[in-house]
Amino acid sequence: MKLNKGIIFGIIGVFIGAISVYAFTGTPQDTDQTVLDHTTANTHGEHGIHDKGQAEDNAIPTMPGQAAFGAIQEIIAILENDPNTDWSQVDIPALKRHLIDMNELTLNAEVEETELENGLQMKVTGQGRTIDAIHRMVSTHVEMTLSRIEAWDINLKMLDNGAILTATSQIPDEVQHIKGLGFIGLMATGADHPLHHLMMAKGEMH
Repeated sequence: MKLNKGIIFGIIGVFIGAISVYAFTGTPQDTDQTVLDHTTANTHGEHGIHDKGQAEDNAIPTMPGQAAFGAIQEIIAILENDPNTDWSQVDIPALKRHLIDMNELTLNAEVEETELENGLQMKVTGQGRTIDAIHRMVSTHVEMTLSRIEAWDINLKMLDNGAILTATSQIPDEVQHIKGLGFIGLMATGADHPLHHLMMAKGEMH
């Protein structure tokens, strides 16, 4: 059977066109996979942006913005969660005054340290409100913490404008320990401060 020339040329044209499309685009499977990969990548990117935005929207700040305020906030949370809290005895202003004392002692007190063969002598002085802070904090910390450390010998002499604190030891390693700490290190020694804050807030300590 003879085929019409027009039909033959038409078949050839379709065949050539198919080859051209294949050459430029690849197999149908490759094309579909490329589109799928691109779509998946976009979807993941959109989810990432969405999740990040959602996380930022749900973020809750935790820093109080000021250390003394944060300390008071922490104590109040403890008192609120304690069913045995006697609110008639709670004294938050007393805690505030103590935190002011801590600030005065740490930032405003003048300390003159003299190294001894067996320890350290510290003359701590100040003016105005700082003197009151020195008198209250140093004497209390010596009584409640430093004097109870067996390896150390502690002596405190009160001055009109401050105090002289002497810390010594018969143990060579402890002598270096004392000298390494210095005055502010000695004042920060022990884990009693947070407990004192709670006791003050409860009206159990002044």
